[in-house]
Parts: sequence; structure tokens; C-alpha cells
Amino acid sequence: MAKECHVCLLWLIILCPLPTGTSGAEETHVFFSSGENVRLPCNNALSDCTSTVWNYNRHSETVELVAGGSLKTDIMRRERLSLGSDCSLNIKKVKKEDYGFYICQQYVNGEQYGPAARVYLQALHVSSSLSQTGIRAGRSVTLYCQLDLYASTCGDLVNYEGYQLMWVNQAGENLMKDSRYQISDNFSSRCMITLTTKLLKEDHNREWRCQLTQRNQLKTSASFTVKYSESSSHAQTTASAPTQQVIVIIVEIVVFAAPTVILLQIICARRAGRKNLHPEEDRDACNIRCKSQLKG
Repeated sequence: MAKECHVCLLWLIILCPLPTGTSGAEETHVFFSSGENVRLPCNNALSDCTSTVWNYNRHSETVELVAGGSLKTDIMRRERLSLGSDCSLNIKKVKKEDYGFYICQQYVNGEQYGPAARVYLQALHVSSSLSQTGIRAGRSVTLYCQLDLYASTCGDLVNYEGYQLMWVNQAGENLMKDSRYQISDNFSSRCMITLTTKLLKEDHNREWRCQLTQRNQLKTSASFTVKYSESSSHAQTTASAPTQQVIVIIVEIVVFAAPTVILLQIICARRAGRKNLHPEEDRDACNIRCKSQLKG
């Protein structure tokens, strides 16, 4: 019986080997909007980072960023990269082109130690249907909020992992409930949510924000602020200025010319009385003198 138990234990050891640090990989999604600072975790770090290697992959091209715990000297964006004390990779003022797939590995004596840490850096950005010069009160605008994903599908993030995109105002209120805005989403082919509205005069400096949340926890956001140019607002307020100027000039002529005409008529009448002209001749002579003096 004891011999049979020893045989069974041996088979268990063969069929069910003890877990080692070289199997499996940890996956993390990190989301950002342009201009933020992000931290990519390396969850399998050792006590120091001298064995750490960071690689970046996008469009089937792999670039080694960190080797032996030090940044490579011949890489682009080196000035924005740094290695944290926990071997995490930090990116300053992250840009849209930074998104992609990053992998952190540890090598001891030339062999990989522990599971690789896989980090997917996903970009959230907002764009407008109008150029800056076309933004003015009275025009309709559509804002596009899109999440650029690498090696992930929007359906999986939304349906299985609880991610959600929404438009909110400056107070953080969901604009879906406001009838002024038409909001639609497209999560079947790409992660996008749009906002359409007619711009009002009071929208100047108003901010609309697109938020990415996971089970009501904010992950990142990107905003759009309405800015009316001075030229467009000036054009709206002074559109009738030429007409107003003509009216003012005419009024000024009438106001200042009327006393002059009346005074000249009085002078002409007095001169005509001295010469004892016939009333009709008096009137005609006065008008002739008035016209000649006005021209002069």
C-alpha cells in the first residue's frame, strides 16, 4: 500500500508541476489624453531595476527603450521618458503617437525571470467638425470623442470590463439628459461618442468634457472649450456700422445747417426790406442770395 502511494505521489509531481515565475503574463490598460503624465507599471520588478528591460511595439515594430535598468541613448522621445524606483516607465506630456503596446521583463543571468508585464497605452482625444476660425454663435458643431485602442476591441471593454464614454458639462453633469444636445455612440466598430449642438452667444469659454470611466471610476478625460475669435464677434456687433455712420452724418448736416439757413433768410429779408422790393421779388432775391452764400 505504501509503495502504491509513493507511485501516486510521483505521478502527481510529474503531472502537476509547481508554479514558476516564468509562466503567464500580467496585462494592464492605461488610458490618457494628450498632455498628461502617465506611469506604466512593471509589476514583476525585483529589488532593483538593473535587470529591467522595457520594449515598445506598434505597427509590428519593436523598439527597446530600457535595457539593464537604463534608458537607451539612441531612442526618440528620450527626454520624456524616465524609469521609476519601482521600475515603472514614466512618460511626460504624453502624445497621441505614444499609444501602443509596452512590455516589461526581468532578466537574471541572461534568462527571463518572472512573468512579463504587458501594458496597453490607449489614447482618448476630442476633435471638432469646425475649424477654430469657423467657430461662431449660430453655427452647428459636432464634437468627436474617440478612444484609440491597441490590440483591444471596444466591445470587450464596454460589455465585459465596464468601460463607458460620456459627455459632461463643467459641473460634471451628463449631457445625455439635456435636450439641447444630440449625443450618439458607435461602439460596434470603434470607441466613439459624438455631441452635436447649435452654438449660442453665451457658449463663449464654455467647456464640454468627454469622460472615460470604468464602473463609475474616472480613468481619463478630454475636453473642448468654445473660443469665439475677436474678428468674428467684432463682425457680428459692427455689421450695420456703415449704415449707422451715414445716418449720423445726415443728422449732423441737418442739425448744423438748419440754423445757418434760417439766419441767412432773416438777413436776406432785412436787406430786401431796406430796398422796398416787391414781396415776390423779395422772396426770389433772398433765395438767390441764400443759395450763393451757402455755396460760398
